[in-house]
Amino acid sequence: MSKKSVAALAGALILFAGSAFAQAAWPNKPIKLVAPYPPGGQTDVVSRYFAEKLSGVLGQQVIVDNKPGANGMVGMEIVKNVPADGYTFVYVNSSMMCINPYVYKKMPYDGFKDFMPVTQHGLAPLAMVVPPSLGLKTVKDFVAWANERKGKVNFASFGNGSSSHIWGEMLNQAEKLDMTHVPYKGAGPAVQDVVAGHIPMTIQDLAASGGAINGGKLTPLAVTSAQRWPRLPNVPTFEEAGYKINLTGWNAIMAPAGTPKEIVERLSAEIRKLVQTPEGKEKLLDMGLIATGTTPAEMGEIMRTGCAAWGDAVKRAGVEPE
Repeated sequence: MSKKSVAALAGALILFAGSAFAQAAWPNKPIKLVAPYPPGGQTDVVSRYFAEKLSGVLGQQVIVDNKPGANGMVGMEIVKNVPADGYTFVYVNSSMMCINPYVYKKMPYDGFKDFMPVTQHGLAPLAMVVPPSLGLKTVKDFVAWANERKGKVNFASFGNGSSSHIWGEMLNQAEKLDMTHVPYKGAGPAVQDVVAGHIPMTIQDLAASGGAINGGKLTPLAVTSAQRWPRLPNVPTFEEAGYKINLTGWNAIMAPAGTPKEIVERLSAEIRKLVQTPEGKEKLLDMGLIATGTTPAEMGEIMRTGCAAWGDAVKRAGVEPE
């Protein structure tokens, strides 16, 4: 074997050993999971569930760090700029990855270039809810009520450009309701204002709205999933209510671009094992998600195909970039 071949083989062995060592040694300090929304919404509650469970299996504390603002863009920009060493990850949803690029002219990150998929762990249908005091039972009831007050009705979302916003605008356009969109910094505050009667309607994640629905403080009119939500079997889908709209959001974990592949694969495998157990599936249902669990490659394909569909929805909803 020539000296050049020996040197090349030695270099390859060093790289392999270094990679194996990094994988074996990780994690050797606490891990940060950035949740780009305020406490109380789906992103926050699922992040805290993952942090608790992953701390046990990884042997290091996983810390949730809430960084809300600009429909997740504040948190995403923070994670984009941290070292890609496997100690910072971000909880994302389809709003941050697929909708923001269509509703904001200037983006502080590129979801495909600045981040690496770890896993899509759940589908995230929304529920259209109103205060019981309105006495409304169906979407058509709400449409008739809003038409009587055309130009005077507001609807809440968990952020400008969020799936909550897009769904509200699609209904607005379909029925020509002339409603005004009121964006909030997260699902929790939006739901609180609907419960209090300050806003008459919102289409929100089931983690934030589920407790109020179960407690009789909100009336659900429809869900955005293709099938009825298991926890609300008597509530129709939007398609059953007469609207040919079928878009379900999703939740996922991502890493800064350049994070060691073996670390990404390890975390992906641990989350998949967690969400695919009977206990994990039930817990995610309690938090408004239908458990999935994908490999990083599968998550990348979901983004490539799904983001185009959300872009079309933004156009149909008549949302202009700002």
